[in-house]
Amino acid sequence: MVMLETLLSKLLGPFERYGLAVWYGSKLIVDRGYNGGIVITIIMSVMVGAMSLGQAAPSITAFAQGQGAAYRMFKTIERQPCIDVYNTTGIILEDIKGDVELKDVYFSYPTRPEHLVFDGFSLLVPSGTTMALVGVSGSGKSTVVSLVERFYDPQSGEVLIDGVDIRRMTLGWIRGKIGLVSQEPVLFSSTIRENISYGKDDLNLEEIRRAIELANAANFIDKLPNGLETMVGERGIQLSGGQKQRIAIARAIIKNPRILLLDEATSALDMESERVVQEALDRVMLERTTIIVAHRLSTVKNADVISVLQHGKIVEQGSHVELVNKPEGAYSQLIHLQETLQVAEAPNVDPDAIMENSFGSRSFTRKPRSQGSSFRRSTSKGSSFGHSGTHPYPAPCDPMEFNNDQDLEESADKISSDRKKAPIGRLFYLNKPEALVLALGSVAAAMHGAILPVYGILISSAIKTFYEPPAELLKDSRFWASMFAMLGACALVLIPIEYFLFGLAGGKLVERIRSLTFRSVMHQDINWFDKPEHSSGAIGARLSTDALNVKRLVGENLALNVQTISTIIVGFAIAMVANWKLALIITVVVPLVGFQAYAQMKFLKGLNKNAKLKYEEASQVATDAVGGIRTVASFCAEQKVMDAYEKKCESPTRQGVREGVVGGLGFGFSFLMFYLTYALCFYVGAKFVHEGTATFPEVFRVFFVLVLAATGISRTSAVGADSTKASESAISVFEILDRKSKIDSSSEEGMVVANLRGDIEFQNVCFSYPLRPNVQIFTDLSLIIPSGKTAALVGESGSGKSTAIALLERFYDPSSGRILFDGVELPTLKVSWLRLQIGLVAQEPVLFNDTIRANIAYGKQGEASEEEIVAAAEAANAHQFISGLPDGYNTIVGERGIQLSGGQKQRVAIARAVIKDPKMLLLDEATSALDAESERVVQEALDRVMVGRTTVVVAHRLSTVRGADIISVVKNGTIVEKGRHEELMRMKDGAYASLVELSSTSR
Repeated sequence: MVMLETLLSKLLGPFERYGLAVWYGSKLIVDRGYNGGIVITIIMSVMVGAMSLGQAAPSITAFAQGQGAAYRMFKTIERQPCIDVYNTTGIILEDIKGDVELKDVYFSYPTRPEHLVFDGFSLLVPSGTTMALVGVSGSGKSTVVSLVERFYDPQSGEVLIDGVDIRRMTLGWIRGKIGLVSQEPVLFSSTIRENISYGKDDLNLEEIRRAIELANAANFIDKLPNGLETMVGERGIQLSGGQKQRIAIARAIIKNPRILLLDEATSALDMESERVVQEALDRVMLERTTIIVAHRLSTVKNADVISVLQHGKIVEQGSHVELVNKPEGAYSQLIHLQETLQVAEAPNVDPDAIMENSFGSRSFTRKPRSQGSSFRRSTSKGSSFGHSGTHPYPAPCDPMEFNNDQDLEESADKISSDRKKAPIGRLFYLNKPEALVLALGSVAAAMHGAILPVYGILISSAIKTFYEPPAELLKDSRFWASMFAMLGACALVLIPIEYFLFGLAGGKLVERIRSLTFRSVMHQDINWFDKPEHSSGAIGARLSTDALNVKRLVGENLALNVQTISTIIVGFAIAMVANWKLALIITVVVPLVGFQAYAQMKFLKGLNKNAKLKYEEASQVATDAVGGIRTVASFCAEQKVMDAYEKKCESPTRQGVREGVVGGLGFGFSFLMFYLTYALCFYVGAKFVHEGTATFPEVFRVFFVLVLAATGISRTSAVGADSTKASESAISVFEILDRKSKIDSSSEEGMVVANLRGDIEFQNVCFSYPLRPNVQIFTDLSLIIPSGKTAALVGESGSGKSTAIALLERFYDPSSGRILFDGVELPTLKVSWLRLQIGLVAQEPVLFNDTIRANIAYGKQGEASEEEIVAAAEAANAHQFISGLPDGYNTIVGERGIQLSGGQKQRVAIARAVIKDPKMLLLDEATSALDAESERVVQEALDRVMVGRTTVVVAHRLSTVRGADIISVVKNGTIVEKGRHEELMRMKDGAYASLVELSSTSR
């Protein structure tokens, strides 16, 4: 009979199997002389096994999801990379001299195989020499760096170091001999010390101090409250561009490499920092092979050899002196372009201001240009620009004002996070559009829950027939077998309907939660994103997992709860009808199972909350590593990153063990209750039968009905951990949805100025970043910029120039003082309208993983016509290179624009700002990444765009701001000088004149 049960279990449902077992059991009793006790034992054994199997049912979904995830994971794990840093079978040279050679290289990027970057390219860099690669943007300069670092392998040809193909070398070893400083520095979301330590293992403090001093980073690091332990934020967002670059240089210096690759290494530095860092690099470069990639030709004139690249080929090669003696040569033309830009931007100045330009030739300034020329000069002789400290009502900076606001916000966040109850009612409200679906699903679940008690009636009645006379036994067994079949048919209909309806409602809820959460995230103020717990990795983890976890509350768990309630009500009712005394006695035990499930969930809640935070931190480590994979690879930091990831995962792993122990104890207690219930039922039932107050069938009916009801309750305990995770996720979701951003771009509140002129005024502004309230960026800063004029902010790196841009965009609010547009305070203006009036081109262009067309259209909220997109690209000097791409405007730029060169990305970003047609233009080193030709054309485009617009320019390269209407020198949080270029140059010992002198002598 056991063999028959096993065979049937593979073909039929459980209730049909029990029906057949009852029928076949009766046949065995009649035909083979079995007694009822043996048949009951077999059926009960199978039933207990089936119940145990049923308790595993809630995990089947998890197994299915895990199987799908495991397939993708193992596909990644089992992939054998062509360039494997863990392959240790290559050659390790005893002594590396540093000869670098690219021999007859053919190369195209894997994502654009049809676009050949190098076509038979060859380059030789002897050991200990400095090779500079110059040329227009997109000519292949940075590709040389990528091939030397072996980020890619050429399709044919060789990349040789000391005459050995690098493909034959141990990859980790050769990368350890190469130091890379890229154009866009990548820092990880950790401390300054940890970021520098990526360059070398087992660093001591003395080595770190030496590296930051060489990179001219010691001064600003020492001024930070936490010094080397300062958290830099995601991708170094808490630091200025120059500060990030100096840390990246320190990271490369500390590596003590034999080969040094500098890809625009000093492009983000101010003149003083560039001079000192360049001197440091000059010292580091001694006796090292160095390859420099640069747009600014003045930074490479001391190179031993300069190679000019055009369309993936070297068109000219030689020293600076040799190449400038070829007036018609490509290098001379590039120099002429940059000299033309500098001379064209220099207004008439005092004869004493004549100076040598950066290329060693003398240049002089000329008379003012017309208003249409680059960075138009004010026609007013008198200055209408404000100055720090001149406001009639000075507002002293009060750091405590800002700190109190911050404390209140942190307190509010803490209160919000301390809420323990999941907002179940609000989840149902989010599912309101699916109310009918949930109602029908609940009806199906309730009917599903009633099946177990009904099954108790059937099994107890069927057992009774085993003690009837043979004739009645066969007749009644067939009847009860048919009842089992009917019950199975009901289950076959109800269960799929239940799961479909709850799955549909849950899927809609996931979609809605993700959409609402992402919308809420997008409308948070920048301060919220500055916090480590709101990094992109943590937010990505929330969007990915929280919505799926919440789905369980109104999906599987809701269905299970409805089933359980139905099972308890129906079971209790049936038991009371059968024998109310026995039912009440047995019912005393049932709540203990429910209490155990509740206690288990409460205990697991704390464990899961901590695990969730740790997993988010681990997710951020992974996000940083993937986003900065080139930096990780160049510093052979793969193991360091994995160690950091594993460390973050250790705590959840330990908590997983605790969770397993708690879950095991919970399940053990559940089974203890079951067997105590069995014992109590049989003991009391036997006494009742003996006393004549109950019959044998009544005892069995009460026993089966209530035991199966307890089984329903235990299933709630089985999903306790999932329910706890879902509750924590629901709290997490609503923390985001409920947070009211102080600067909310979705708010309809605020003024809209009908005819915005573009007057900008800073009145006694004090500001410090929320995460560093003790570091004052601005102290009583005042400045007036009349509409249509161009104001330039210059000064040392970290002086607050880019912070002014952030305040104008209202990414932050000042701690005291006021910022006004057309005399109206920024906080009183509608945020979304305000930002539509401003075009921003930042120092580090951020492109989205979409087409070039879509990236440009973002400037107009995605609603730009083809003509507008093309016109914007032409204005930014981007149309030509875009049209030259195989897919044109439909080219996917890759994550953060990785498929484009730095100059190409910047031009797309400028086109995105141009298409916005803003009243005010904010240029934060907008042309710093462009070659001379692109800079000239883009600058002309910007000149056209700037006509009639208020423009604020932030720049390290003073040649780009000479034609501004007003130049303000920012130092120590205030404006120390202001005026036109020629006015400031007359101040012989002035701050601006000193910067200009540095600009000319640092080359």
